[in-house]
Amino acid sequence: MRFKYSTNSPNQNEFDSLPRIPITLHKNNLSIQTNGLVDSGATVNVLPYQFGIQLGEVWDNNQAVIQLAGNLSNQSAIPVSAMVKIADFPSTRLVFAWTNRPNLPLILGQTNFFLEFDVCFYRSKLEFEVNPKS
Repeated sequence: MRFKYSTNSPNQNEFDSLPRIPITLHKNNLSIQTNGLVDSGATVNVLPYQFGIQLGEVWDNNQAVIQLAGNLSNQSAIPVSAMVKIADFPSTRLVFAWTNRPNLPLILGQTNFFLEFDVCFYRSKLEFEVNPKS
């Protein structure tokens, strides 16, 4: 299934477009509809703090065992899993590094989004394709 690159604001132009995919997260009989940033450079999936709270998680610094890298290297995180629904694909369990840093995008990275889905980017067309792993 192909998706269009998108922006966060009408004030942005196509050069600010990124591969964002509409998803629904499910956990503890709760759900969130949001957009995930498909990031082939991210080592792990990252769950923003507010989404973890909305899914019924409780932040405990003693459980923060994941040390993130890159732009988030100063953030610790807790492993959290949730079911994710994308378009008409079957629901898939993804594992996230849940960070307590506010205002982050939901990031879909190598572990384990890219292990569960095949992704092709067509930046020149401002499109990307996502399919369940074959």
